[in-house]
Amino acid sequence: MPLPVDFESTLSSAAQRAFRYLEDVRERSVAPAAASVDRLSALSGAFPKKSTCPNEILSLLDELVAPATIVNAAGRYFGYVMGGTLPAALVAAWLTSTWDQNCGLTVMSPAAAKLEEIALSWVLEILGLPSSWGGGVVTGATMANFCGLAAARHALLERAGWDVERQGLFAAPPLHVVVGEEVHTSVLKALSLAGLGRDRVMRVPVDNQGRVRADALPALHSRSLICVQAGNVNTGAFDPAEEICARARHAGAWVHVDGAFGIWAAASPKYFHLTKGFEQADSLATDAHKWPNVGYDCGIVLVREPKHLHAAMTFSAAYVTPGEGREPSHYTPEMSRRARGIELWAALRSLGREGLTDLIERTCQHARRFAAGLRQAGFEVLNEVVINQVLVSFGPPDRTLAVIRRLQEEGVCWCGATEWQGHTAMRISVSSWATTDHDVELSLEAILRAAGRAV
Repeated sequence: MPLPVDFESTLSSAAQRAFRYLEDVRERSVAPAAASVDRLSALSGAFPKKSTCPNEILSLLDELVAPATIVNAAGRYFGYVMGGTLPAALVAAWLTSTWDQNCGLTVMSPAAAKLEEIALSWVLEILGLPSSWGGGVVTGATMANFCGLAAARHALLERAGWDVERQGLFAAPPLHVVVGEEVHTSVLKALSLAGLGRDRVMRVPVDNQGRVRADALPALHSRSLICVQAGNVNTGAFDPAEEICARARHAGAWVHVDGAFGIWAAASPKYFHLTKGFEQADSLATDAHKWPNVGYDCGIVLVREPKHLHAAMTFSAAYVTPGEGREPSHYTPEMSRRARGIELWAALRSLGREGLTDLIERTCQHARRFAAGLRQAGFEVLNEVVINQVLVSFGPPDRTLAVIRRLQEEGVCWCGATEWQGHTAMRISVSSWATTDHDVELSLEAILRAAGRAV
């Protein structure tokens, strides 16, 4: 199908509509109105018999879909540890979609393969990891956790004389999987995908901030796999990596780090100490669409010895001739995939070290301001605010949930609910470059209004 004769004007219209959305984004309710969501039903029905021109598609998206979106780009969305897309990452995403690059093999897109390689080297530098580490760019921390665990599965079973990629897990020597009591659900999902099971894990008690108690670790051995956290999803707390990694190293065990957002604290001189010891782990998973503020979706897996990730993910085919350098699809589950490494490169290049440090420290400062304002108003902040996470209780569970519901309905900002160590709490996650001091004050006022109306 040839390009429509008016395609240039369609692209121009798309850019204008996108800019208008961003220009008005701070005036929108963060959560869409119920009526806007209901209007999405107009897009359903039987599969159309005839083609629809791009201009009409654009109008439907702008007029029906845009009003029903969650406004994550405005800086007042504090749910689920979601960052906002940096301007450089946004324009890179537009170009990446235009170029339609497949980042499976270097021959498919030399540009995408090279920028991914560069971006990964920058991530290693940012996190203070040796350049000998390697990894891949995936959809998010869930898939990054899966990749890290697959590499661990390969390495541990190879030591036991078992080729899991060829023989599978049937009759394989059993692995001993250890997790903290507050392990993130993405790790459990990844364990199930890797055939290691959600329920076959040993759970270790945690302290009053959700940190694994190193003194409660079981005996480890050469087929042990222990998963630790750099940034508890509720409190932001960091497991004691130095002690855990030292014990694992002595036993020949594998340490995997779920560092979805917290590990990026390594980029800040102020918060770097929190990440000390995690560089001694064997694999690490993180998100780039959280703190570095690459758009959705972008996750990263990193492995101390890349050969184990390569062994778990590689493939061969008669029609595929690998190049001499790194082949992207030998380090990720996908063979064909979007060139999201281009957006990662663009985001990191635009920030630079100073910009990334500022992003992390500024959002952490916003979290501290939330905590201080809520304490001053007489409400209980449940966690030690170590980075960008705040948990607050407004009293009994029903009242806390009522405050959250009223806040979401008003739409000035958006915060979610969580259950943590016997408490029902509002969780405030500050992760976006777009959040300003003014946004925080507006949001604090909205939270206090909601608390005043909830009875």
